[in-house]
Amino acid sequence: MPNQLSAGIVAGRLAPEELDANFGDLHPPLSGHEALVAADRCYFCHDAPCIAACPTDIDIPLFIRQIATGTPEAAAKTILSQNILGGMCARVCPTETLCEEACVREAAEGKPVKIGQLQRYATDTLMQSGMEAGTHPFSRAASTGRKIAVVGAGPAGLACAHRLAMKGHDVVLFDAKPKAGGLNEYGIAAYKTVDGFAQAEVDWLMQIGGITLESGKALGRDITLDGLRGDFDAVFLGLGLGGVNALGVSGDNKDGVRDAVDFIADLRQGDLSDLPVGRDVVIIGGGMTAVDAAVQSKLLGALNVTLVYRRSRARMNASVFEQDLAASKGVRIICNAQPVAVHGNGSVREIEFAYVGDDLSETGETFRLAADQVFRAIGQSLEFDGLDLDGRKIAVSGAGKTSLDGVWAGGDCAAGGDDLTVTAVAEGRDAAEDIHATLGAG
Repeated sequence: MPNQLSAGIVAGRLAPEELDANFGDLHPPLSGHEALVAADRCYFCHDAPCIAACPTDIDIPLFIRQIATGTPEAAAKTILSQNILGGMCARVCPTETLCEEACVREAAEGKPVKIGQLQRYATDTLMQSGMEAGTHPFSRAASTGRKIAVVGAGPAGLACAHRLAMKGHDVVLFDAKPKAGGLNEYGIAAYKTVDGFAQAEVDWLMQIGGITLESGKALGRDITLDGLRGDFDAVFLGLGLGGVNALGVSGDNKDGVRDAVDFIADLRQGDLSDLPVGRDVVIIGGGMTAVDAAVQSKLLGALNVTLVYRRSRARMNASVFEQDLAASKGVRIICNAQPVAVHGNGSVREIEFAYVGDDLSETGETFRLAADQVFRAIGQSLEFDGLDLDGRKIAVSGAGKTSLDGVWAGGDCAAGGDDLTVTAVAEGRDAAEDIHATLGAG
């Protein structure tokens, strides 16, 4: 029997076998034969537009040619030399709006080369063979004697730490969470990265040596920026965005209203059969986090799931693929509406919305949705001060230089990024190169 938590919200709505099926791999890996067939469709373009569309500048035609010639390990080295988290990016990047959208096959036929799946095939092959043989494709340069602090073990921090370690620097990687990985570990839908891949990738990356992980260490609580600047030759901040924006309406603090990022983290870290989900779930927001929360609510067994976004569907940050995925799972999407009140006696029972125009002015029409669970997915904010800001993020110039000497930043906490894993990797990598050059170590 389901574990009753409160009216409408229960854990164990579905049998374990149903949950396993629902949360299986969204895109099962290609077999060797399938990879060869997919690779054969590539034109191996000169000045390939797919490279320009990749934030990490991977030589896509080269790695696909390497797959086509039967050397997937070489293909993986091509990928990982530019994007050390290429395995995760192959799983979670919106390739349909990046490299695959730019593919010449897409323009000609409406069917691009399966770049993301081919990238996964190559990186999985190399990681598996490396784990079996106890080898790593990258090695450290001679020690520089320099020590660098990297704060935040998410995509930007991991990419920065790995590149610095390759250059021969000693890196101490601090993270507030118990595990490294950042959003890769805590913030991505469970069906996008199954079988503990996020931690497996971190473990594989750390084989480079020269990186010491200190988990459970938060900036401002356990360590300070001034202290780090005094103890290290350079500091990189890959903090992410820890704060979650409030709805700012009456009743926002009622039981049953919570942040979508916490719900997603629970799904990644807990037992699916023990996780509570409502009968009538409402998600507020239009980005990838909102879609991930909505789809997973359905997969857990929620009867009615509605995603409400204040602007038009064309302006949703979630890609069209993600929007269509949500619709295919039975999620209803309502646009041009924003919350005005949460109703209920202690616990949420309904949430009231006002229809709004493109300029967000209310039209005078309102409606209510039954809800026993509401998830906020309306953006996150920086939980740190002490540096110049550009809007609500750390101001940076060049390859991540901040307003303080010896301090760099990248990823979601820094201005200029687009909140994608692949962009965070590029920023961490480029900051590492700039730190290395600034220290005059090479």
